Amino acid sequence: MFFKYWVIIINMSTKNLAVDKLAKILRCDKDTLFDLDKKMSVVSKKTGVLDKILEENDKIIDNRLARLGLNRQSPAKDVYGELIKKIYSCDKIFVQKLGNVSAAKVEDCQKVLDAIQASVSKLSGYFLKKDKAKELLIKEPPKNILQVLNYQSVEEMLRKEDIFEIFAALRFIENNDWLNNVFFKQYESLTPDDFEERAVEIRALGQKWSKAAESFVQKKYHNISHLKEFGVIFVIPVALNIPGEILRMISLVYHYYYEVKFYSDIFKNFSQKPDFAQKLITTLKGDLDNDHVQPSDQAQWLIVQQYLAKNDENDKRLFEPHINPEAMHWENSEKEIVKLGEVIGGIDEDFSFWSDLDWVGDYFPTEVGIDVLVSFNIVDTVMSLVKEKEMIKYLYHHQEALWNKIFISYLGKVELENQLKNNLLAGFIKL
Repeated sequence: MFFKYWVIIINMSTKNLAVDKLAKILRCDKDTLFDLDKKMSVVSKKTGVLDKILEENDKIIDNRLARLGLNRQSPAKDVYGELIKKIYSCDKIFVQKLGNVSAAKVEDCQKVLDAIQASVSKLSGYFLKKDKAKELLIKEPPKNILQVLNYQSVEEMLRKEDIFEIFAALRFIENNDWLNNVFFKQYESLTPDDFEERAVEIRALGQKWSKAAESFVQKKYHNISHLKEFGVIFVIPVALNIPGEILRMISLVYHYYYEVKFYSDIFKNFSQKPDFAQKLITTLKGDLDNDHVQPSDQAQWLIVQQYLAKNDENDKRLFEPHINPEAMHWENSEKEIVKLGEVIGGIDEDFSFWSDLDWVGDYFPTEVGIDVLVSFNIVDTVMSLVKEKEMIKYLYHHQEALWNKIFISYLGKVELENQLKNNLLAGFIKL
């Protein structure tokens, strides 16, 4: 009896350790995580899931610290600094192996895109027809684009210019008020007949767009974007002249590759249901109305379509169990970067270092003895490097990935993607 009693105490202590540590990393209430584990254990018929996640996190961190020549007692600035050095190194390898490429040159951007496209399967999806896109432009002429290209009419412009480049330019030349309240308002009349199956376009825009896009690039801190509904991923040949540009470009293109496919599947699913246009618009806006979800006796997960922490790091939805398609796309991007690096970089850089790190992170001491969270997520590290002069360190990619990791540990990656696709507009799932 005495032995059994101590076994129970030890098990409870281990459980509390996992809940305490993960809750601290996620900035959520310990009771929230404990309650989630209880409910998800019933749904999944799995026990000890949080303990295994913490154990795996610790094991991976110990491995990476050893590879960096550090240990658990190393100060946070040293851990962060060595991660930054790895990003420098990886970026340098990509730049050199791809031909000393520059983000400011169209031909160099295209070299990067060619390498990316050669590394993944050809992607097709369900997208707005090109003729319909032209019709939308004719009905609501993009005046800023016409002025930049010095055309008198949309018809003349469409005879001489590429429709994919024109539609891409909407994102960085026209102002948001006109886009949202005038041009995209036309989407309210779209039907499934306005869409078709075709290949995704991944391209570097012509040099003529560079000057007009400079303010967009400076604001976004990257020169890559996409249009989910039109099936185009594009790179603007503009350099920010900061470290890590090419690696950041590669990571974003891979991310958009998976994101475009994900949303294409959702749009196609909408085509079989009523209110196609409204569902399409709501999905594109990404503004899910899920901040009033009531407590439930069932296991409940919010669906967060955006990175809420970018605008408000204290958004209450961040502290509730949630899953995020963005984190799923970034996980895929991480894997593709590792694969591409191993092919292109060879023995010059150990890209395997970044494998399975999207959800990994832990606390390390500062020089004054305060523990701070360090993300091992490659995207957080790249973005931190971009903003290093402003001493901004990113953590939210890691935290969102950890929520996804928790869900996956109970029910698997296939179920995560299915739940996201089937319940995106509802904004939450109950299990």
